Amino acid sequence: MVEIAITYDGTLRCSATHDPSGTGLITDAPVDNQGKGESFSPTDLLATALGTCMMTYIGLLAERTGWDVTGTTMRVQKEMVADPIRRVGRLVVDIHIPIELSDKDLTVVENTVTTCPVKMSISDRIQVPITVTGRPATWKPA
Repeated sequence: MVEIAITYDGTLRCSATHDPSGTGLITDAPVDNQGKGESFSPTDLLATALGTCMMTYIGLLAERTGWDVTGTTMRVQKEMVADPIRRVGRLVVDIHIPIELSDKDLTVVENTVTTCPVKMSISDRIQVPITVTGRPATWKPA
């Protein structure tokens, strides 16, 4: 069990502390929801959690396969919806692994990231399209 201690600081800002490490972070409500938008919003943290969880699973896969995935990048775009209530509607995930990967390898990566605990915890009401690319076989360094 992990405990996160959270304090409301006022003006739609919260401070959270990760008990095991003592690491802290601040959240702000986004500007489009009456906040200052000066830090991650709670829903931004959902997108961040998804991306970092998937990236961790890519790292675990790399350890098993011997791939060097250093420099792998990911972009998670969070799209909100307001009907019938304000919530996250889509988390669009684009992953680029800077090594040559076959179509089969790319499928393995996609299947791996979809089994990370955060993805498995996200409601089916949130669409999560995933694109995985690797360096093309014809790529030559400049």
